[in-house]
Amino acid sequence: MNEIFDDSTLTEIAHLICGDETPLVYRKGHEIAAFFRRAGWDDVPEYDGTARHKWARELLLERQADGTDDAGRAILRLANRLEYYNQQREYHATLKRLSEVLVLDGRRIGEDGGQPLLVRCEAGFQDEVRQLPRVELKVSVTDVVSDPDLATAVQLRLDEARTCYEHGAYTSAIIMLGSLLEGVLAFAAQVRVSDVRMPKPLRSMGLNDFVDFAYKNKWIEHDAKLASELVRHYRNLVHPLAEKRTGHSPNRDTLDMCWPVVNATLNDLAATATAAAPPVPPSVHPTAERGRGRNLNASTQRPTPASVAHRRPGVGPMAGT
Repeated sequence: MNEIFDDSTLTEIAHLICGDETPLVYRKGHEIAAFFRRAGWDDVPEYDGTARHKWARELLLERQADGTDDAGRAILRLANRLEYYNQQREYHATLKRLSEVLVLDGRRIGEDGGQPLLVRCEAGFQDEVRQLPRVELKVSVTDVVSDPDLATAVQLRLDEARTCYEHGAYTSAIIMLGSLLEGVLAFAAQVRVSDVRMPKPLRSMGLNDFVDFAYKNKWIEHDAKLASELVRHYRNLVHPLAEKRTGHSPNRDTLDMCWPVVNATLNDLAATATAAAPPVPPSVHPTAERGRGRNLNASTQRPTPASVAHRRPGVGPMAGT
């Protein structure tokens, strides 16, 4: 379905394309035509020498009246980093102004795989519209999860939670975050050195058990432990009957409270990763037995907990709470 923008929105978009104000990118008439082509427009006319802003605005209005999505393509091209080679300052200035214009029309710029996309949002002034909470995630997933396959799965959940947030699917986003949180805590319980006895077998532990276990081992701080209870509670609404019993469906405010919990927990786990890592055994240099080529140290090598779990089917985080 094509996006339909208010005329005033397209008027402002034309100003951004022309770039008459610093530090925006200034485009001459023929450069505006080239911009539309880069945005994916077909049959762009040559610039006819009229006032640049008027020419760009009329083209935008005509294309929208024709039922194309060319206006949306032009907006996304304005938000595309590829349009600003070696012009980081101009890019950020354009994006800021573009956000101020779009939010009045009930849109904002989101991102999917590094590419901009238009996302519906509450219409209002920029300082009135809430953005995704940023209790600064200071680490990457790979700082917390050393297993490449598991790290990929965890990152996918983080990306899907963001997509759900942007499209108003708040219950789904919280379920993704709860799954992510349980996954990284279960991995820590599986591979880290612990001075605390597990309360039950690993495969029988749930999110609440993993949170308590991580806190007792000082892998996460007290605030993360307390706040994780909120994520656990709402994650359980994956069961519709649980949602019916509580009489409350998660909304944007709920997610705004839960997301920082996940960021804080990941930050804590990364900060304590080195201290909790198992000792690294000394390097073993295989010595070939004369005449046989056998590794004399093979009988003394023992599997690590992580390698045992990797080979044993069914081991991993799967319990509820």
